[in-house]
Amino acid sequence: MKNTTTAIILSGGKGKRMGTSVSKQYLMLNEKPILYYTLESFNQSNIDNIIIVASQSDISYVQSEIVDKYNISKVQAIIEGGAERYNSVYNGLKYIESNLNVLKKTEYVLIHDGARPFISVEIINKTIDEVDSYKACIVGMPVKDTIKIVDADENVSSTPDRNNLWQIQTPQAFQYRLIMDAYEKVISSGITNITDDSMVLETVSDKKIHLIKGSYENLKITTPEDLEVGKTILKKMKKNQKSC
Repeated sequence: MKNTTTAIILSGGKGKRMGTSVSKQYLMLNEKPILYYTLESFNQSNIDNIIIVASQSDISYVQSEIVDKYNISKVQAIIEGGAERYNSVYNGLKYIESNLNVLKKTEYVLIHDGARPFISVEIINKTIDEVDSYKACIVGMPVKDTIKIVDADENVSSTPDRNNLWQIQTPQAFQYRLIMDAYEKVISSGITNITDDSMVLETVSDKKIHLIKGSYENLKITTPEDLEVGKTILKKMKKNQKSC
């Protein structure tokens, strides 16, 4: 029997670096909100359910202007996020636990940033396949640039081997019980310096996390420059679709 997989899509960021009053995931990209493209890719993938985590004030907008308007049929709920990203993920995980009858006893969960609109259906499906084997997987790409470790005075202290460095993206996928237990331990311990979901697992477990090669186009739109790059990527994607 096929394992049920649920995606948690994070849409609560305020986007301070974007410099706009509108949250970055709701900015328009070719006349559609950025979040639309993210949700549409997951809706077309092999994912079974989608949970959107948004700011309380944005829930009605997401429901009416994105989910209903564009018929994102796999969305099961839009729930309120927390103060920080990890709080929002935890809210999504708790929602799954309290609604297993609706979510068909989710076995695996994919966690993805709503402001990464160019995630492909192929990468999502590959992640679903891989997590069934490895139980913990994250998408990323090898870094292109030399990375420097700097000290508190912004002086270079070392240069790590670039061959061992990857820039990490989302989705990040886990066996549900594995990541839920890890989050509960981290939340109860009061640890707050969490930057991604794999770090939660790394903090409390020695479970190996498998890397899946994604795409350099799977960028997170954070700044005005990213938005311009995004327009170019979308134009390229549309051109490729027409040529198929």
